[in-house]
Amino acid sequence: MSAEERLERATRLCAGRGARLTPQRARVLRILIEAERPLGAYEILAEMAGGQRALAPPTVYRALEFLLAQGLVHRLETLNAFIDCRHPERPHPAQFLICSACGRVVEIDDEAIAARLLDAATQSGFAASRKVVEVIGVCEGCR
Repeated sequence: MSAEERLERATRLCAGRGARLTPQRARVLRILIEAERPLGAYEILAEMAGGQRALAPPTVYRALEFLLAQGLVHRLETLNAFIDCRHPERPHPAQFLICSACGRVVEIDDEAIAARLLDAATQSGFAASRKVVEVIGVCEGCR
């Protein structure tokens, strides 16, 4: 799916949820869609500025908060970076494989992994508030 198609899908999803994908939010999403790797907020900010007048960091953070709330992007905790979501049409437990050599990220959507982790937490008497699964390693192309 092209970047344009993915942006159109995001616009439709937001509208169906009673939310609005503003031009600023769409710009942040486009940057993440077109990126070849996860990006931090300040990298997104630099890309948005594109050599022009610097924007304020809250601009990007507000857009990212919206995109996260709409399920259009994911935050990678270990990298403190963001990637676009490949399946934004439905909430899903995402797990990530992160290559430490090239930065490539593969999003996995495996309900069994999420269920097993929740079961293990419950059996341990642990009340999970967030489920983050990020596996750091080396991808096939970098080995």
